[in-house]
Amino acid sequence: MNSTISYIGRFAPSPSGPLHFGSLVCAVGSYLDALAHGGHWLVRMEDLDPPREEPGAATRILKSLEAHGLHWHGPIQWQSKRYALYEDTLSTLRQQGLLYPCDCSRSQIKKNGGHANDFCRLKSEVSEPSALRLECAGGEERFVDIWHGEQRQQIREDTILKRRDGFYAYQLAVVVDDIDQRINQVVRGSDLLETTGVQQRLFKILGATAPQFGHLPLVMGPDDKQKLSKQNHAPAIDDRTPAENLCEALHFLGFKLPSSAAAESPEAILKWATAHWRRHQVDRRNRQLH
Repeated sequence: MNSTISYIGRFAPSPSGPLHFGSLVCAVGSYLDALAHGGHWLVRMEDLDPPREEPGAATRILKSLEAHGLHWHGPIQWQSKRYALYEDTLSTLRQQGLLYPCDCSRSQIKKNGGHANDFCRLKSEVSEPSALRLECAGGEERFVDIWHGEQRQQIREDTILKRRDGFYAYQLAVVVDDIDQRINQVVRGSDLLETTGVQQRLFKILGATAPQFGHLPLVMGPDDKQKLSKQNHAPAIDDRTPAENLCEALHFLGFKLPSSAAAESPEAILKWATAHWRRHQVDRRNRQLH
């Protein structure tokens, strides 16, 4: 990576299904924010959870990005090929005495209204399989979100870094990868806003500076209660109409395009959007697509 680039952002989809409109909005927003600031936009495939992955989804996602003119800088990073890096980080944290095994089930945690950190830390015996938790609870993390302003998040629970099933947890992988790739700007969906405090805490524990975070509006489903998602069977974006899709995504983000935009190429639309991208114009409301 060119060391003179001051902005390094990324788009990190999970291959649990093809790209849908909500994901496209996030991809477009992160892409434009990076290019409008003269930065690099990277793509990282978060293929950490094989049981939830859909065969061929990663290839479809990448083809959708290309069909919409969203071309990334540098090679694609695959989390499934980075296990050694995650294990090295766990070893470091273990040497610092910051990890402990946890055999609590989801039902136990739900029944107790949350994870009992102190009780679990002091267990003399733990059954297998068990998760690995990071001692991080206590206090609060503060940060200023690009679109949501000052945030204060209480860290009430020791976060899981490796799951009981042996897979590495999202919270570990996302922070380790951002450090390794020198990501300094994270633009993503607002459903991840509440995870940011814990991630910022882990950046600090690992001796790294957290990126600046910005959380974009979510496209809500027909019931207006849940976001469009692969889990809720959101339809795949139609790669045959990239110009129309881009115009709709930009409209959702709060930008008014020229009436002729839909007849332009994806590259022309993105060039216009990059030149007109202003953070303050983004409509941060989660809402349905109209």
